[in-house]
Amino acid sequence: QVQLVESGGGLVQPGGSLRLSCTASGSISSINPMGWYRQAPGKQRELVAVGTSGGSTNYADSVKGRFTFSRDNAKNTVYLQMNSLKPEDTAVYYCNTMARLTARDTWRNYWGQGTQVTVSS
Repeated sequence: QVQLVESGGGLVQPGGSLRLSCTASGSISSINPMGWYRQAPGKQRELVAVGTSGGSTNYADSVKGRFTFSRDNAKNTVYLQMNSLKPEDTAVYYCNTMARLTARDTWRNYWGQGTQVTVSS
């Protein structure tokens, strides 16, 4: 099994910053891509940012220029630096990845437990 453990959420004022981290652990053979999604109350889960091991990254239009995704392949860890936070960024942020346990295994989709980000004055 693959476990995704997130950290770094919290309460911040508008215009503030937070940094989220997510580490994948387990007997992992391959893992790619890794990314962040978020879900606000009453809304569908949406992509925030996703990156491949090769360095390609995609962002939601709503966070471009404010959020920065980074990845440490050696540690199977991804980060999301969130600057200039707005109240509409309030959501539960989930880490996500596709991984397989052996070279012959099926690629499976994994989710973290989620971390709450609240932007409010």
